Amino acid sequence: MKITKAAQHYLREFDMKQQRTRLSLKRSGFSNYGEEAVLARLIAEFIPRNHSRTAVDIGAGDGVRKSNTYALFLNGWRGLGVEFDTHKFVKLARAYKHFPGVFACRNRATPENIISLLESYEIEKDFGILSLDIDGNDYWVLKALLSKFRPRLIVTEINEKIPPPIRFVVKYDPNFQLRHHFFGYSIAVLADLCQQTNYGILALEYNNAFLAPLEIAGERVLDVTTAYRSGYRDRVDRKEKFQLNFDMEPVQALEPPAAIDFLRKFYARFDGQYFLGLDEGCYGS
Repeated sequence: MKITKAAQHYLREFDMKQQRTRLSLKRSGFSNYGEEAVLARLIAEFIPRNHSRTAVDIGAGDGVRKSNTYALFLNGWRGLGVEFDTHKFVKLARAYKHFPGVFACRNRATPENIISLLESYEIEKDFGILSLDIDGNDYWVLKALLSKFRPRLIVTEINEKIPPPIRFVVKYDPNFQLRHHFFGYSIAVLADLCQQTNYGILALEYNNAFLAPLEIAGERVLDVTTAYRSGYRDRVDRKEKFQLNFDMEPVQALEPPAAIDFLRKFYARFDGQYFLGLDEGCYGS
């Protein structure tokens, strides 16, 4: 028996409503540490109602757990989720299957392919939300992406253990594998990238920084030290939430030169695989 298009549409809508109800009963949000709520507030403040509702999630995982974008897609946003891990991608494709205009892409995001990847899905140059969390080459991918795209809001993971003014970034490695505390880049490096691209830091929520172009962020921009202290270092619950960071805790009490010495010893087994210093020149920005 053939099912009419109207019936198919009704079944999809019914299935989607069931999914929303099931998920809303299961949990109040999808993101890891409340990033979803921060993002909702910033969307209301910085993205006009007539602006395109497009979100790009690079390192989308399974699309639901620890997601900064799933709630947006549930509420009608269009967009793209990029995930390289095969098992996660299967779940990602399943999570997106009822969202018209939301695509799951199995690919490894790199500085070389990120522009063409987004263009192949016809992502607008000033799309609404970028969420970036690939546990390694985040800095290099973000820098490449911002050479052609200008998302209205960005949420990007940093290596929260390393305070400003220390600059730390893992060297680009197409085959990077996440290791304990060795990943990503520090908030001081992110601040440098913001200065280069005319973005500003709006907030830090533990290990996720929120950015916006300076032309819309205005006086809401935070200096890097204030952002780090209010968003991570001075949070009363951070040691509870980030218990595994205990062995990096001495960095918080050290003066920058001593902290750099500590980090060089801590990362001794990764010698030659990262940049570390107190000025931009340490990583050839």
